[in-house]
Amino acid sequence: MAEISAALVKQLRERTGAGMMECKKALVEAKGSLEEGETLLRKWGIASASKKASRTTKQGLIGTYIHAGGQLGVMVEVNCESDFVARTDDFKELVHDVAMHIAAADPRFIRKEDVTQDVIDKERDIQRARAINEGKPPAVAEKMIEGRMGKFYEEICLLEQPFVKEPGITVGQLVKTKIAKLGENMTIARFARFKVGETTAAEPSGEASEPVAAH
Repeated sequence: MAEISAALVKQLRERTGAGMMECKKALVEAKGSLEEGETLLRKWGIASASKKASRTTKQGLIGTYIHAGGQLGVMVEVNCESDFVARTDDFKELVHDVAMHIAAADPRFIRKEDVTQDVIDKERDIQRARAINEGKPPAVAEKMIEGRMGKFYEEICLLEQPFVKEPGITVGQLVKTKIAKLGENMTIARFARFKVGETTAAEPSGEASEPVAAH
């Protein structure tokens, strides 16, 4: 069994925000590998977050992000269960990171379930025509459409997008790590993105009725 030093545990805590005992347990199972330990903690965190997914989120913060130069700005509402958690540095950091991500990645919807049917139908038609133009038979084309729709959701849905500061996780997984760390359910309720020169903001996303952890 690999020797798990206090320094290694501290390093994993700084990377994940998990507790000392959880970090040590993960490192023991990962035989001292930080990367594998972090993966285990994320898996455990997601499981923990899922248990909290049905809890009501009536508190939270409205955060803003203005990009350098003042040409691009975002306003986002992130909810949690208590005012106590809403005031923590971890939650404030989450709100800021989500706002900054929206500014950079320009999502149109919060989650896959929010994508309107007309948008889905239009994209499916585009991908079907693309596959046929590539010479694929209809049965193969339909399978290709399903795969490409996954990529499409990743491009336009906030929770499916790779987090700009850490592309190895999605925004949805980022939120789940905060749920696991702070012990409360959290949801991204709505956002608006403004860019100078554009006549309309990003499509407003409706209030989050489904918990983030339900993904």
